[in-house]
Amino acid sequence: MSLLCPDAFLSPLAIEEAVARALEEDLGRAGDVTSIATIPDGTRGAAVMVARKAGVIAGLPMAAAAFRKLDPEVEIKGHVRDGATVAPKTALLTIAGDARALLGAERVALNFVGHLSGIATAAAEFVRRIAHTKARVCCTRKTTPGLRALQKYAVRCGGGFNHRFGLDDAILIKDNHIAVAGGVRAVLERAKAAAGHLVKIEIEVDTLEQLQTVLDVGLADVALLDNMDPATMKKAVAMVAGRLVIEASGGITLDSAKAIAESGVDYLSSGAITHSSPNLDVGLDIEM
Repeated sequence: MSLLCPDAFLSPLAIEEAVARALEEDLGRAGDVTSIATIPDGTRGAAVMVARKAGVIAGLPMAAAAFRKLDPEVEIKGHVRDGATVAPKTALLTIAGDARALLGAERVALNFVGHLSGIATAAAEFVRRIAHTKARVCCTRKTTPGLRALQKYAVRCGGGFNHRFGLDDAILIKDNHIAVAGGVRAVLERAKAAAGHLVKIEIEVDTLEQLQTVLDVGLADVALLDNMDPATMKKAVAMVAGRLVIEASGGITLDSAKAIAESGVDYLSSGAITHSSPNLDVGLDIEM
């Protein structure tokens, strides 16, 4: 059984790179000296990875890759896939193989599953709170360096959507770009002249006056409403009247998401999903 979320692609290269980096960090120059000293070479062992709290699971392919990296002959049985909503005490994986390898990969495997499941669980809660609206929730570039692809995958496992992956995905004109370029009209004209035919142009606005200028210029595809309150967002939606996609951004949390989504915006982008989600409690129980 594939452990990947059926609705979210993750490159195997991203998995391999992240797992190799994490194992190298943990095993250092001498390996797991505790297991080498206390467990005879060739000892076999088995373990069950268990979700100790309810949540949405993500990161199982990384866990499996960590165990396989240290023991290519390890036997892994998946009981759920990424994207599954589980209750406390749900078995996620059963692993059988070299005991030293199991213990050497244990923390790396749990770190990935706990961290990414926390993000998936947070994304799912955002989705639940705005499900009665047309809005979609997406993450931002506020990710842990080196883990962006994995964290954005976890957001998709929770039912959320991704904003751009990097600076090369799309043109997003922020307030500092506007300031340097000399105003809304100037920055949009330059962006349109440089953009390829498949590149979208999004521009951040702080006020309704700025939004009106964007509409008058007519070169943007998306308007980002930065740190506006829901009442002002509702006015912005009426002004746009379907001519642009509207994204709300700026300090959006679970507590504020409902009111913002009800303003009529198309997207809510929240950095909190990736930078502030608590770890989901996941453990590894050894069964000898």
